[in-house]
Amino acid sequence: MKSKEEVIAEMQVVVEQMRLDDIEENPDSENEFFQCDACGEVHPLAGSVQYESYRLCNNCVLLAEVGFELGQIKKIEELINAMEDKRLASDCEFIKQEENRMNN
Repeated sequence: MKSKEEVIAEMQVVVEQMRLDDIEENPDSENEFFQCDACGEVHPLAGSVQYESYRLCNNCVLLAEVGFELGQIKKIEELINAMEDKRLASDCEFIKQEENRMNN
């Protein structure tokens, strides 16, 4: 059985290759952005993955795939629920930036 570190290292390579493949197939995907359903941050489409009704950025895909591989999560909703605080923090930061932009 692989160690946690080995799983993470392998998944980092796989997820990065997915990002590079997306850019190769559709160069615009590097400059098209969406809000990740897990972390709530805005990221390029390149390397993102649709899990059921959720689209995850490349960083969160890594978290999901490592979680699946290590048996820490069974369904993507578990990751979505675990990252609720991160999404809220991201939303609050966005609101603050918008308020600052409007006041300047």
